Amino acid sequence: MVGSDRPRRWPAYAVAALLLGYAAGKAAFAMQSRLGFPGGPPVHAAEAQSYFMDAAIAQWFASATGVLAAIVAIATVTTLGRRVPRMLMLFVLTVMLLAVGGGAGIMILDGFVGLGVGWQWYHGVLGILVIALSLEMTRSYATATRPVSR
Repeated sequence: MVGSDRPRRWPAYAVAALLLGYAAGKAAFAMQSRLGFPGGPPVHAAEAQSYFMDAAIAQWFASATGVLAAIVAIATVTTLGRRVPRMLMLFVLTVMLLAVGGGAGIMILDGFVGLGVGWQWYHGVLGILVIALSLEMTRSYATATRPVSR
């Protein structure tokens, strides 16, 4: 992240594109009633059987949250989204950052250290990129919407 006070729109668009890609991957697996993600580590049948929810339903929920999060990302740079109370949006962005950061953190740790999930080093690099973009999107929103000091 660059230490600038200037708000940027492109991180929000990049985060939205990544989240829509996530949603599309989850939808593809939902249609196949499979857990996991295209290009990610395979989920073994025994693990899928013991999952607490039907695989298709879980993947459709994940897909919906990806679309919802992409809408929130775009809202940070639109006039309509800027009408949302600042503290509410910052709270939602913080929750999003924790959720996205948690998943990306697992990809990073497993990709570089090895937790046994099956993510590779390039997934770890993607995780770092996702966290950096999410942080910059949040910083940019906070900068653009901060109260004007007099």
